[in-house]
Parts: sequence; C-alpha cells; structure tokens
Amino acid sequence: MPPTHQAIPTIIPQNITSPLTKHATFLVLTVNRSPDGLPPTGTAIKTIQKTLSTIASLSKTISIRDQDAAFACTVGIGAALWPALVGPTIPPPRELHPFKPVRGSVHSAPSTPGDLFFHIRSQRRDLNFEFERLLLLDGPFGEAVSVVDATEGWRYFDVRDLLGFVDGTANPVPGGVGMGDLVIAAGDEEGGAEGGSYVVVQKYLHDMKAWQGLKAEEQERIIGRTKWDNVELADAASGEQASHKTLATVEDGVGGEHAILRDNMPFGAPGKGEFGTYFVGYSARLWVIETMLQRMFVGDPPGKYDRLLDYSTPLTGTTFFVPSASLLAGLGE
Repeated sequence: MPPTHQAIPTIIPQNITSPLTKHATFLVLTVNRSPDGLPPTGTAIKTIQKTLSTIASLSKTISIRDQDAAFACTVGIGAALWPALVGPTIPPPRELHPFKPVRGSVHSAPSTPGDLFFHIRSQRRDLNFEFERLLLLDGPFGEAVSVVDATEGWRYFDVRDLLGFVDGTANPVPGGVGMGDLVIAAGDEEGGAEGGSYVVVQKYLHDMKAWQGLKAEEQERIIGRTKWDNVELADAASGEQASHKTLATVEDGVGGEHAILRDNMPFGAPGKGEFGTYFVGYSARLWVIETMLQRMFVGDPPGKYDRLLDYSTPLTGTTFFVPSASLLAGLGE
C-alpha cells in the first residue's frame, strides 16, 4: 500500500490587503465582565467563538447582494481576550500586547479598551450597515459584548484626509512584490501568528480652525508633501524639524523602508464640529508601528516631535491581532 500522508492545513489569511473602498465602519468591542472585574464566563466565550467562526458566512450573505461592491470584514482580537478565546494550544502571537501609551514632552497617545475589532468595508454604505445590523442588533453576540466605539469613515475626494492632503501614498502596492511579507506574518512566527497581521487603530480629531489658519506652504512643510499634486518634499536637514512623512517612516540600517498598510478613513460631522481621521495600520511586525508612533510623539531626536500633532489629537489607541481566516473559522469547533 502507498504511504499515507497527514494533510497539512491550509492557512488562509483574512481580507487584510483588500483594495481601499469608499466606505468603512470601524467597531471596537469589549467583552462584558462581571462588576468585580472577573474574566468573562465560559458561556460568553463560547458565544463569541461561535460568532467569529461564522463571520465568513455572514460576509458572504452580504457580499452576494452586490459582488462589485468589494465587501470585506476583517476581525482583530486583543491581547487580553486571546488566551480565553483561542485557548492554550495556540499561544498568542509573539508581539501581541495591549497598546502601549506613548508620552512625549508635548503630546501623548493614550491606550483605550478593546477586545475585538471589526473593520467592515465596501463601496456601499448600506452593505456595511446591514452587516453591522446583523452582527449586533439581531445579535449572535447577545449580551456577551459592548460597543465602545463605532465610527463611520468614507473616502474624501481623491483619497484625501480632511486636512486636504492625499493619505496613504506610502502604502505598498496591492499585489506588488513583498506586499505579503510586509503585512502578513510568515510561518516562522510563534503562536497563532501565521497568516495574520497586527493592527493598531487610533481615532484622531483635527483642530480645523487652527489648521486652516496656516498658509499652504507651512502645511506642506508639516506634512512633507505638496498639497495639490502630492509630490514628496525633500527631507529636512540634520537637526532641523522633520516632517510627518519623515517621522512616520521607519527604516532599517541600510535605508530600506519598513512599510505598513494604512487603511485610514476620514470621519466627521460639521454640525458637531467634529473632523477626524481614523488611523488603521496593518503590519507583519508590531514593533514597526510602535517605532513610528515613538518617532511621531517623542521625536527624532527627542523633543522634535511631529508638528502635525499640534493640530491632530488621538482620542483612542488599541492593538489587535488579525488571525488567519482558518484560525477564525476553527473557533467554533
């Protein structure tokens, strides 16, 4: 008889590198705990496991209504929830930990609660709404979770933020060489990291009156790109104030860039005086995003922080790991 071989499970990533869309919903949830802060009950964990294992099916229910709308939902799991949700047989990814607050001499990035993250996106707002309704209102989660933040984002003109600049220019090219290596953790990672990605989310509010009080040339020096045609400006000389573009770029020892995948979205409500950017950064290595934030808030050298922070304030900061779709589907077993 021919020798038998054990089948090797196929690791299928979630839709992390899906094309940028016109609309997105960002949901951050916490698992409900008892008043004395004890871990969630086994029943709550089983409810969450079952729900997450059916996300692919729920996504298909929505996407089939308009297959040209590029509907996708990406799910991230926080460090505090991972052990109970995934179990001891699959240890957490090596770098996964709660968001570390970043404190500079002038500005700080806070750490805020979050056990689960849903990045829901498509070309149609109604499809995102329907998925969110089926997920929360008609409730596979039941009373197991609470929503701590729900933000609706949308593309603004030619992929600009509300400050008027093109956002995401430094993103790796979709389908390009090395895209997967930059965003998707490789097989040599520890724990349940293979086929997944770290994701950091922050919700920034902009002081639009102060920003609009600057001349366009000053805005360009702060951002590091021209405003209208999005041409990259030369880096500042050594010892001078670096631009946002420079400080948000992490390089290795020989000048190679450690790129991340940004899927930022503007959000806001002029009637409420609310103007913001929801930062979403995916990376195969969490330290890359953490180094970027250190450079922005602390400065390089320390004290020469990102001047964009004089006009843009982070309200939230949370870290998650987006496991493979294969791992997510297996949670219901």
